[in-house]
Amino acid sequence: MDRSIDRLKADIFARNAGEPEFHQAVAEVLDTLGPVLDRHPEYFELAVIRRLSEPERQIIFRVPWVDDNGHVQINRGYRVEFSSALGPYKGGLRFHPSVNLGIVKFLGFEQIFKNSLTGMPIGGGKGGADFDPRGRSEREIMAFCQSFMSELFRHIGEHTDVPAGDIGVGGREIGYMFGQYKRLTNRFEAGVLTGKGMTWGGSLVRPEATGYGTVLFAQEMLGAAGDDLEGKRVAVSGSGNVAIYAIEKAQSLGAKVVTASDSSGAIHDPDGINLEVLKQLKLVDRGRISEYVDRVGGRSEFLAEPGAIWRVPVDIALPCATQNELDGEAAAVLIENGVRVVAEGANMPCTKAAAERFRAEDGVLFGPAKAANAGGVATSALEMQQNAQRDSWSFEHTETRLTEIMRDIHTRCQETAGEYGKPDDYVLGANIAGFSRVVDAMLAQGVV
Repeated sequence: MDRSIDRLKADIFARNAGEPEFHQAVAEVLDTLGPVLDRHPEYFELAVIRRLSEPERQIIFRVPWVDDNGHVQINRGYRVEFSSALGPYKGGLRFHPSVNLGIVKFLGFEQIFKNSLTGMPIGGGKGGADFDPRGRSEREIMAFCQSFMSELFRHIGEHTDVPAGDIGVGGREIGYMFGQYKRLTNRFEAGVLTGKGMTWGGSLVRPEATGYGTVLFAQEMLGAAGDDLEGKRVAVSGSGNVAIYAIEKAQSLGAKVVTASDSSGAIHDPDGINLEVLKQLKLVDRGRISEYVDRVGGRSEFLAEPGAIWRVPVDIALPCATQNELDGEAAAVLIENGVRVVAEGANMPCTKAAAERFRAEDGVLFGPAKAANAGGVATSALEMQQNAQRDSWSFEHTETRLTEIMRDIHTRCQETAGEYGKPDDYVLGANIAGFSRVVDAMLAQGVV
Protein backbone atom coordinates (compact mmCIF):
# COMPACT_ATOMS: atom_id res chain seq x y z
CA MET A 1 0.00 0.00 0.00
CA ASP A 2 2.86 2.39 0.81
CA ARG A 3 4.29 1.88 -2.68
CA SER A 4 0.89 2.58 -4.22
CA ILE A 5 0.64 5.83 -2.24
CA ASP A 6 4.16 6.83 -3.30
CA ARG A 7 3.30 6.21 -6.96
CA LEU A 8 0.11 8.24 -6.58
CA LYS A 9 1.99 11.14 -4.96
CA ALA A 10 4.61 11.11 -7.72
CA ASP A 11 1.89 11.26 -10.36
CA ILE A 12 0.07 14.13 -8.60
CA PHE A 13 3.33 16.08 -8.16
CA ALA A 14 4.22 15.62 -11.84
CA ARG A 15 0.78 16.85 -12.93
CA ASN A 16 1.16 19.89 -10.67
CA ALA A 17 4.79 20.81 -11.19
CA GLY A 18 6.29 23.86 -9.48
CA GLU A 19 3.69 23.99 -6.70
CA PRO A 20 5.62 23.02 -3.52
CA GLU A 21 2.95 24.13 -1.05
CA PHE A 22 0.32 22.03 -2.83
CA HIS A 23 2.70 19.06 -2.87
CA GLN A 24 3.26 19.49 0.88
CA ALA A 25 -0.47 19.57 1.62
CA VAL A 26 -1.19 16.50 -0.53
CA ALA A 27 1.70 14.52 0.97
CA GLU A 28 0.66 15.41 4.52
CA VAL A 29 -2.76 13.85 3.90
CA LEU A 30 -1.78 10.87 1.75
CA ASP A 31 1.02 9.82 4.09
CA THR A 32 -1.53 9.22 6.86
CA LEU A 33 -4.12 7.33 4.79
CA GLY A 34 -2.40 3.94 4.72
CA PRO A 35 -4.52 2.44 7.54
CA VAL A 36 -7.86 3.46 6.01
CA LEU A 37 -6.78 2.33 2.54
CA ASP A 38 -5.83 -1.07 3.94
CA ARG A 39 -9.44 -1.37 5.09
CA HIS A 40 -10.86 0.06 1.85
CA PRO A 41 -8.62 -0.92 -1.10
CA GLU A 42 -11.54 -0.10 -3.43
CA TYR A 43 -10.65 3.59 -3.00
CA PHE A 44 -7.64 3.00 -5.22
CA GLU A 45 -9.61 0.97 -7.74
CA LEU A 46 -12.18 3.73 -8.07
CA ALA A 47 -9.47 6.43 -8.35
CA VAL A 48 -11.27 8.41 -5.67
CA ILE A 49 -8.05 9.84 -4.22
CA ARG A 50 -6.83 10.91 -7.64
CA ARG A 51 -10.17 12.65 -8.23
CA LEU A 52 -10.04 14.29 -4.82
CA SER A 53 -6.58 15.69 -5.60
CA GLU A 54 -7.75 17.28 -8.86
CA PRO A 55 -9.80 20.49 -8.50
CA GLU A 56 -13.24 20.42 -10.07
CA ARG A 57 -12.53 23.85 -11.54
CA GLN A 58 -9.59 26.30 -11.65
CA ILE A 59 -10.29 29.89 -12.64
CA ILE A 60 -7.51 32.42 -13.39
CA PHE A 61 -8.35 35.92 -14.54
CA ARG A 62 -6.94 39.39 -15.17
CA VAL A 63 -7.75 42.17 -12.71
CA PRO A 64 -7.12 45.63 -14.24
CA TRP A 65 -7.59 48.76 -12.11
CA VAL A 66 -6.46 52.39 -11.98
CA ASP A 67 -4.33 53.70 -9.07
CA ASP A 68 -4.43 57.18 -7.54
CA ASN A 69 -1.81 58.42 -10.02
CA GLY A 70 -3.98 57.46 -12.96
CA HIS A 71 -1.79 54.48 -13.89
CA VAL A 72 -3.33 51.20 -14.96
CA GLN A 73 -2.30 48.28 -12.72
CA ILE A 74 -2.73 44.61 -13.59
CA ASN A 75 -3.06 41.81 -11.07
CA ARG A 76 -3.98 38.16 -11.39
CA GLY A 77 -7.03 36.69 -9.69
CA TYR A 78 -7.72 33.05 -8.79
CA ARG A 79 -10.57 30.86 -7.64
CA VAL A 80 -10.00 27.13 -7.24
CA GLU A 81 -13.26 25.25 -6.73
CA PHE A 82 -11.85 22.02 -5.37
CA SER A 83 -14.69 19.82 -4.13
CA SER A 84 -18.48 20.21 -3.97
CA ALA A 85 -19.17 16.68 -2.70
CA LEU A 86 -20.51 17.96 0.63
CA GLY A 87 -22.01 21.28 -0.42
CA PRO A 88 -21.22 24.57 -2.19
CA TYR A 89 -17.55 25.46 -2.42
CA LYS A 90 -16.53 27.38 0.70
CA GLY A 91 -13.25 29.09 1.47
CA GLY A 92 -11.59 32.47 1.76
CA LEU A 93 -9.97 34.97 -0.58
CA ARG A 94 -6.35 36.00 0.08
CA PHE A 95 -4.88 39.28 -1.21
CA HIS A 96 -1.09 39.09 -0.89
CA PRO A 97 1.91 39.39 -3.26
CA SER A 98 2.81 35.74 -2.62
CA VAL A 99 -0.48 34.42 -4.02
CA ASN A 100 -0.13 32.09 -6.99
CA LEU A 101 -1.97 29.04 -8.27
CA GLY A 102 0.03 26.60 -6.13
CA ILE A 103 -0.70 28.56 -2.94
CA VAL A 104 -4.42 28.71 -3.74
CA LYS A 105 -4.52 24.99 -4.53
CA PHE A 106 -2.80 24.10 -1.27
CA LEU A 107 -5.29 26.22 0.65
CA GLY A 108 -8.23 24.77 -1.27
CA PHE A 109 -7.10 21.18 -0.74
CA GLU A 110 -6.76 21.78 3.01
CA GLN A 111 -10.18 23.42 3.00
CA ILE A 112 -11.87 20.24 1.77
CA PHE A 113 -10.93 18.33 4.91
CA LYS A 114 -11.31 21.26 7.28
CA ASN A 115 -14.86 21.87 6.07
CA SER A 116 -15.64 18.16 6.23
CA LEU A 117 -14.49 18.01 9.87
CA THR A 118 -16.99 20.70 10.88
CA GLY A 119 -19.80 18.28 10.03
CA MET A 120 -21.52 21.05 8.08
CA PRO A 121 -22.73 20.87 4.44
CA ILE A 122 -19.91 22.84 2.79
CA GLY A 123 -17.41 21.86 0.12
CA GLY A 124 -13.86 23.15 -0.33
CA GLY A 125 -12.50 26.05 -2.35
CA LYS A 126 -10.11 28.98 -2.10
CA GLY A 127 -9.13 32.07 -4.05
CA GLY A 128 -7.39 35.40 -4.06
CA ALA A 129 -5.04 37.67 -5.98
CA ASP A 130 -1.41 38.79 -5.98
CA PHE A 131 -2.56 42.26 -4.90
CA ASP A 132 -1.01 43.90 -1.83
CA PRO A 133 -3.47 46.15 0.04
CA ARG A 134 -0.71 47.50 2.31
CA GLY A 135 0.05 51.13 1.58
CA ARG A 136 -2.88 51.51 -0.80
CA SER A 137 -5.53 54.19 -0.36
CA GLU A 138 -9.17 53.40 0.34
CA ARG A 139 -10.05 54.38 -3.22
CA GLU A 140 -7.40 52.07 -4.68
CA ILE A 141 -8.56 49.13 -2.55
CA MET A 142 -12.16 49.76 -3.60
CA ALA A 143 -11.14 49.97 -7.27
CA PHE A 144 -9.26 46.69 -7.05
CA CYS A 145 -12.06 44.88 -5.20
CA GLN A 146 -14.66 46.06 -7.71
CA SER A 147 -12.55 44.92 -10.66
CA PHE A 148 -11.84 41.58 -8.98
CA MET A 149 -15.55 40.97 -8.36
CA SER A 150 -16.44 42.01 -11.90
CA GLU A 151 -14.99 38.68 -13.02
CA LEU A 152 -15.51 36.54 -9.92
CA PHE A 153 -19.27 37.20 -9.75
CA ARG A 154 -19.82 34.87 -12.74
CA HIS A 155 -18.58 31.89 -10.73
CA ILE A 156 -20.07 32.33 -7.25
CA GLY A 157 -23.48 32.19 -5.57
CA GLU A 158 -25.04 31.15 -2.27
CA HIS A 159 -25.73 27.64 -3.63
CA THR A 160 -22.58 27.45 -5.78
CA ASP A 161 -19.48 29.00 -4.22
CA VAL A 162 -19.33 31.19 -1.11
CA PRO A 163 -16.02 33.05 -0.59
CA ALA A 164 -14.95 34.72 2.66
CA GLY A 165 -11.91 36.64 3.89
CA ASP A 166 -8.34 35.53 4.51
CA ILE A 167 -4.98 37.34 4.70
CA GLY A 168 -5.42 40.84 3.26
CA VAL A 169 -9.20 40.51 3.03
CA GLY A 170 -11.25 41.78 5.97
CA GLY A 171 -14.59 43.46 6.44
CA ARG A 172 -13.61 46.45 4.28
CA GLU A 173 -12.70 44.32 1.27
CA ILE A 174 -15.73 42.04 1.70
CA GLY A 175 -17.93 45.14 1.75
CA TYR A 176 -16.54 46.52 -1.50
CA MET A 177 -16.84 43.13 -3.20
CA PHE A 178 -20.38 42.55 -1.95
CA GLY A 179 -21.45 45.99 -3.19
CA GLN A 180 -20.08 45.23 -6.65
CA TYR A 181 -21.73 41.80 -6.71
CA LYS A 182 -25.06 43.38 -5.79
CA ARG A 183 -24.64 46.02 -8.47
CA LEU A 184 -23.80 43.46 -11.18
CA THR A 185 -26.52 40.96 -10.31
CA ASN A 186 -29.25 43.32 -9.06
CA ARG A 187 -29.76 40.92 -6.12
CA PHE A 188 -29.18 41.27 -2.39
CA GLU A 189 -27.95 37.70 -2.14
CA ALA A 190 -26.63 37.86 1.43
CA GLY A 191 -25.31 34.30 1.48
CA VAL A 192 -22.90 34.79 -1.42
CA LEU A 193 -20.09 36.10 0.81
CA THR A 194 -19.36 35.64 4.50
CA GLY A 195 -17.52 37.96 6.83
CA LYS A 196 -20.00 40.75 6.07
CA GLY A 197 -20.76 43.74 8.28
CA MET A 198 -23.29 43.22 11.05
CA THR A 199 -25.75 45.74 9.63
CA TRP A 200 -26.01 43.95 6.28
CA GLY A 201 -26.04 40.22 6.91
CA GLY A 202 -22.91 39.45 8.90
CA SER A 203 -22.63 37.23 11.94
CA LEU A 204 -21.46 38.04 15.42
CA VAL A 205 -18.32 36.08 16.44
CA ARG A 206 -17.12 35.79 12.80
CA PRO A 207 -14.09 38.11 13.30
CA GLU A 208 -13.16 36.24 16.47
CA ALA A 209 -14.01 32.73 15.28
CA THR A 210 -10.72 31.38 13.94
CA GLY A 211 -8.67 32.61 16.89
CA TYR A 212 -11.28 31.56 19.42
CA GLY A 213 -11.64 28.17 17.77
CA THR A 214 -7.90 27.51 17.82
CA VAL A 215 -7.76 28.15 21.56
CA LEU A 216 -10.90 26.08 22.16
CA PHE A 217 -9.30 23.18 20.30
CA ALA A 218 -6.11 23.53 22.37
CA GLN A 219 -8.27 23.56 25.49
CA GLU A 220 -9.97 20.33 24.40
CA MET A 221 -6.60 18.67 23.80
CA LEU A 222 -5.46 19.71 27.26
CA GLY A 223 -8.75 18.57 28.78
CA ALA A 224 -8.36 15.13 27.24
CA ALA A 225 -4.97 14.96 28.98
CA GLY A 226 -6.47 16.05 32.33
CA ASP A 227 -5.25 19.65 32.23
CA ASP A 228 -6.45 23.14 31.24
CA LEU A 229 -5.20 26.57 30.14
CA GLU A 230 -5.16 28.18 33.56
CA GLY A 231 -1.71 29.64 34.29
CA LYS A 232 -0.12 28.38 31.05
CA ARG A 233 2.41 30.54 29.15
CA VAL A 234 1.45 30.86 25.49
CA ALA A 235 3.34 31.98 22.37
CA VAL A 236 1.17 33.35 19.57
CA SER A 237 2.58 34.41 16.20
CA GLY A 238 0.88 36.96 13.98
CA SER A 239 -1.12 40.04 14.91
CA GLY A 240 -4.10 39.93 12.57
CA ASN A 241 -7.61 38.81 13.46
CA VAL A 242 -6.64 35.19 14.10
CA ALA A 243 -3.76 36.03 16.43
CA ILE A 244 -5.48 38.86 18.28
CA TYR A 245 -8.60 36.85 19.06
CA ALA A 246 -6.54 33.79 19.97
CA ILE A 247 -4.78 36.01 22.49
CA GLU A 248 -8.13 37.32 23.74
CA LYS A 249 -9.61 33.85 24.21
CA ALA A 250 -6.50 32.39 25.81
CA GLN A 251 -6.33 35.27 28.29
CA SER A 252 -10.02 34.87 29.14
CA LEU A 253 -9.33 31.22 30.03
CA GLY A 254 -6.52 32.14 32.42
CA ALA A 255 -3.45 31.77 30.20
CA LYS A 256 -0.64 34.33 29.91
CA VAL A 257 0.15 35.13 26.27
CA VAL A 258 3.67 36.56 25.96
CA THR A 259 4.31 37.01 22.22
CA ALA A 260 2.87 38.41 18.98
CA SER A 261 4.47 39.22 15.62
CA ASP A 262 4.16 40.63 12.12
CA SER A 263 6.37 40.54 9.02
CA SER A 264 8.86 42.98 10.60
CA GLY A 265 9.56 40.90 13.73
CA ALA A 266 8.03 39.89 17.05
CA ILE A 267 7.43 41.19 20.55
CA HIS A 268 7.99 39.40 23.83
CA ASP A 269 6.16 40.73 26.87
CA PRO A 270 6.90 38.57 29.95
CA ASP A 271 4.11 40.33 31.84
CA GLY A 272 1.52 39.26 29.25
CA ILE A 273 0.42 40.98 26.05
CA ASN A 274 -1.57 44.17 26.61
CA LEU A 275 -4.46 43.31 24.32
CA GLU A 276 -6.01 46.79 24.33
CA VAL A 277 -2.77 48.32 23.08
CA LEU A 278 -2.26 45.57 20.49
CA LYS A 279 -5.79 45.94 19.11
CA GLN A 280 -5.40 49.71 18.78
CA LEU A 281 -2.02 49.33 17.12
CA LYS A 282 -2.92 46.62 14.58
CA LEU A 283 -6.67 46.84 13.99
CA VAL A 284 -7.09 50.64 14.13
CA ASP A 285 -3.75 52.35 13.52
CA ARG A 286 -2.43 49.57 11.23
CA GLY A 287 1.05 50.10 12.68
CA ARG A 288 4.08 47.82 12.95
CA ILE A 289 4.48 45.41 15.85
CA SER A 290 7.68 47.11 17.02
CA GLU A 291 5.60 50.12 18.09
CA TYR A 292 4.07 47.98 20.85
CA VAL A 293 7.29 48.28 22.89
CA ASP A 294 7.21 52.09 22.65
CA ARG A 295 3.58 52.20 23.80
CA VAL A 296 3.78 49.64 26.61
CA GLY A 297 7.35 49.84 27.86
CA GLY A 298 8.04 47.75 30.95
CA ARG A 299 9.84 44.50 30.26
CA SER A 300 8.50 44.16 26.71
CA GLU A 301 11.10 43.75 23.96
CA PHE A 302 11.23 43.67 20.17
CA LEU A 303 12.68 40.53 18.56
CA ALA A 304 13.88 41.33 15.06
CA GLU A 305 15.61 38.03 14.32
CA PRO A 306 13.45 35.63 12.24
CA GLY A 307 12.15 32.75 14.32
CA ALA A 308 13.13 34.33 17.65
CA ILE A 309 9.51 34.12 18.80
CA TRP A 310 9.78 30.32 19.08
CA ARG A 311 12.80 30.51 21.40
CA VAL A 312 10.65 31.98 24.17
CA PRO A 313 9.96 29.19 26.73
CA VAL A 314 6.19 28.46 26.75
CA ASP A 315 3.74 25.69 27.51
CA ILE A 316 1.59 26.25 24.43
CA ALA A 317 2.46 27.47 20.92
CA LEU A 318 -0.19 28.86 18.57
CA PRO A 319 1.29 29.73 15.15
CA CYS A 320 -1.30 32.09 13.68
CA ALA A 321 0.58 34.03 10.97
CA THR A 322 1.16 32.21 7.67
CA GLN A 323 2.22 28.94 6.03
CA ASN A 324 5.57 27.32 6.90
CA GLU A 325 6.50 29.91 9.53
CA LEU A 326 7.61 27.31 12.10
CA ASP A 327 10.37 24.98 10.89
CA GLY A 328 12.00 21.85 12.28
CA GLU A 329 14.71 23.76 14.13
CA ALA A 330 12.13 25.96 15.85
CA ALA A 331 10.10 22.86 16.74
CA ALA A 332 13.17 21.30 18.37
CA VAL A 333 13.72 24.45 20.47
CA LEU A 334 10.08 24.55 21.57
CA ILE A 335 10.25 20.88 22.59
CA GLU A 336 13.51 21.42 24.47
CA ASN A 337 11.89 24.35 26.32
CA GLY A 338 8.98 22.18 27.44
CA VAL A 339 6.11 22.98 25.05
CA ARG A 340 3.13 20.70 25.69
CA VAL A 341 0.56 21.75 23.07
CA VAL A 342 0.92 23.15 19.54
CA ALA A 343 -2.29 24.15 17.73
CA GLU A 344 -2.12 25.61 14.22
CA GLY A 345 -4.14 28.82 13.93
CA ALA A 346 -2.89 29.65 10.43
CA ASN A 347 -3.10 27.36 7.40
CA MET A 348 -0.19 24.86 7.48
CA PRO A 349 2.10 27.15 9.55
CA CYS A 350 4.36 24.22 10.51
CA THR A 351 6.74 22.79 7.93
CA LYS A 352 6.71 19.07 7.32
CA ALA A 353 9.82 18.68 9.49
CA ALA A 354 8.25 20.64 12.34
CA ALA A 355 4.99 18.68 12.24
CA GLU A 356 6.89 15.38 12.23
CA ARG A 357 8.94 16.44 15.27
CA PHE A 358 5.85 17.40 17.25
CA ARG A 359 4.01 14.19 16.33
CA ALA A 360 6.97 12.03 17.25
CA GLU A 361 7.55 13.62 20.66
CA ASP A 362 5.96 11.93 23.65
CA GLY A 363 4.08 14.42 25.80
CA VAL A 364 3.49 16.93 22.99
CA LEU A 365 -0.01 17.28 21.53
CA PHE A 366 -0.16 18.65 17.97
CA GLY A 367 -3.40 20.03 16.52
CA PRO A 368 -3.23 20.41 12.71
CA ALA A 369 -4.79 23.44 11.03
CA LYS A 370 -7.58 21.53 9.35
CA ALA A 371 -8.94 20.79 12.82
CA ALA A 372 -7.60 23.56 15.05
CA ASN A 373 -8.44 26.54 12.84
CA ALA A 374 -11.77 25.27 11.52
CA GLY A 375 -13.67 27.71 13.74
CA GLY A 376 -13.54 30.44 11.11
CA VAL A 377 -15.19 28.47 8.33
CA ALA A 378 -17.61 26.88 10.81
CA THR A 379 -18.84 30.33 11.83
CA SER A 380 -19.00 31.33 8.17
CA ALA A 381 -21.37 28.40 7.71
CA LEU A 382 -23.37 29.69 10.67
CA GLU A 383 -23.52 33.08 8.92
CA MET A 384 -24.86 31.34 5.81
CA GLN A 385 -27.48 29.65 7.99
CA GLN A 386 -28.57 32.99 9.47
CA ASN A 387 -28.73 34.53 5.98
CA ALA A 388 -30.91 31.67 4.73
CA GLN A 389 -33.27 32.14 7.69
CA ARG A 390 -33.25 35.95 7.42
CA ASP A 391 -32.17 35.85 11.07
CA SER A 392 -29.47 37.25 13.34
CA TRP A 393 -28.19 35.41 16.40
CA SER A 394 -26.79 36.80 19.64
CA PHE A 395 -23.06 36.71 20.37
CA GLU A 396 -23.65 34.22 23.19
CA HIS A 397 -25.69 31.83 21.06
CA THR A 398 -23.18 31.95 18.18
CA GLU A 399 -20.20 31.45 20.47
CA THR A 400 -21.97 28.50 22.09
CA ARG A 401 -22.46 26.94 18.64
CA LEU A 402 -18.78 27.56 17.82
CA THR A 403 -17.72 25.93 21.08
CA GLU A 404 -19.91 22.90 20.36
CA ILE A 405 -18.48 22.56 16.85
CA MET A 406 -14.86 22.74 18.04
CA ARG A 407 -15.60 20.18 20.75
CA ASP A 408 -17.19 17.90 18.15
CA ILE A 409 -14.18 18.28 15.83
CA HIS A 410 -11.84 17.33 18.67
CA THR A 411 -13.97 14.31 19.55
CA ARG A 412 -14.18 13.23 15.91
CA CYS A 413 -10.39 13.47 15.49
CA GLN A 414 -9.59 11.67 18.73
CA GLU A 415 -12.11 8.87 18.24
CA THR A 416 -11.05 8.29 14.64
CA ALA A 417 -7.37 8.17 15.62
CA GLY A 418 -8.31 5.81 18.44
CA GLU A 419 -9.91 3.42 15.94
CA TYR A 420 -6.45 3.05 14.42
CA GLY A 421 -4.67 2.68 17.76
CA LYS A 422 -3.28 6.22 18.07
CA PRO A 423 -5.76 8.35 20.08
CA ASP A 424 -3.29 11.23 20.59
CA ASP A 425 -2.39 11.53 16.88
CA TYR A 426 -4.66 14.38 15.86
CA VAL A 427 -3.12 14.57 12.38
CA LEU A 428 -4.08 10.97 11.67
CA GLY A 429 -7.53 11.48 13.15
CA ALA A 430 -8.23 14.73 11.32
CA ASN A 431 -7.08 13.44 7.95
CA ILE A 432 -8.95 10.15 8.09
CA ALA A 433 -12.15 11.64 9.54
CA GLY A 434 -12.22 14.47 7.00
CA PHE A 435 -11.27 12.17 4.12
CA SER A 436 -13.83 9.48 4.94
CA ARG A 437 -16.81 11.85 4.98
CA VAL A 438 -15.87 13.42 1.64
CA VAL A 439 -15.08 10.09 -0.03
CA ASP A 440 -18.35 8.51 1.08
CA ALA A 441 -20.22 11.41 -0.55
CA MET A 442 -18.13 11.13 -3.73
CA LEU A 443 -18.81 7.41 -4.06
CA ALA A 444 -22.53 7.95 -3.53
CA GLN A 445 -22.62 10.58 -6.31
CA GLY A 446 -20.81 8.53 -8.95
CA VAL A 447 -17.85 9.37 -11.16
CA VAL A 448 -18.26 13.14 -11.55
